[in-house]
Amino acid sequence: MKKFFEKNKIFIAVIIAGLIVGGAVYFSLTEFGKESRDSGGENTECLAPSEAMVTKIIDGDTVIVEGGEHIRLLGIDADESGYPCYGPAKTRLEELVLSKKVRLEKDKTDVDQYGRCLRYIFLDDQNIGLQLVKEGLAVARFYEPDVKYRDEIVEAEKQAIENEIGCKWSSTPKTPLLPASSKEFEELTAEKTSLEVVFACNAGNYIGQEIIVEGKVVDTYYDSKSNTVFLNFEKPYPNHCFVGVLFSSDQYKFVQSPEDYYSNKTVRIKGEIKEYEGKPEIILETPNQIEIGK
Repeated sequence: MKKFFEKNKIFIAVIIAGLIVGGAVYFSLTEFGKESRDSGGENTECLAPSEAMVTKIIDGDTVIVEGGEHIRLLGIDADESGYPCYGPAKTRLEELVLSKKVRLEKDKTDVDQYGRCLRYIFLDDQNIGLQLVKEGLAVARFYEPDVKYRDEIVEAEKQAIENEIGCKWSSTPKTPLLPASSKEFEELTAEKTSLEVVFACNAGNYIGQEIIVEGKVVDTYYDSKSNTVFLNFEKPYPNHCFVGVLFSSDQYKFVQSPEDYYSNKTVRIKGEIKEYEGKPEIILETPNQIEIGK
């Protein structure tokens, strides 16, 4: 063996050198790739200062501050464009903070999945999100671990509901909630069921009530462990605004593979609106609860 190494030491040295150089090149390329991925993704850090001027109002819970950072208010949720309380909430937020210098207070999470800064907004000592909830223009909405002002905001929402304050809780009839639909339905109609038909993204306003919900199933999921089908409306999970749930015990009554059959269809679902983990849902127990538009 010793003679072998002596005779081939130059060849062995070349191999070892090659391995060293190859390893160095591989490591450098790997690190370069990692840096490229890190720098090419969505914004993962909020660059907004602790105090900033509000330059634009997007809706009742999102603003833009100087420097261009989008700020999503923590602890509340306001209607998006096209829903009944969108205008009142946006207008009131403009009155409160537009063109004013506000304090941006962080909780635990820095940015959301869209790269928006997650902050409580204060004007002097006034919690703006809390104020919108007090006035019945937004609802309380908390997700762990960002729960710093949960008690105050939840209590404000309770008072607004009990006293029927603002657009969200007033007993005054609101503008019809269902956008114009190009689909026709034969069975699940207001005329045949005497139930109100509402748009999927506003179903959360009807918790505990039996209604008909219309919307597009844009995302479905089959949980093989529990044999449960989820039909997510208008936006993919976890940003869906409503879900139809079909448990294992009732699936034999429905079409085969409902997660495929209803996917990308505009449908209506009839039933009692329940809430699970902050999302409104209807549990499908019989096929006559759901109809595809034609």
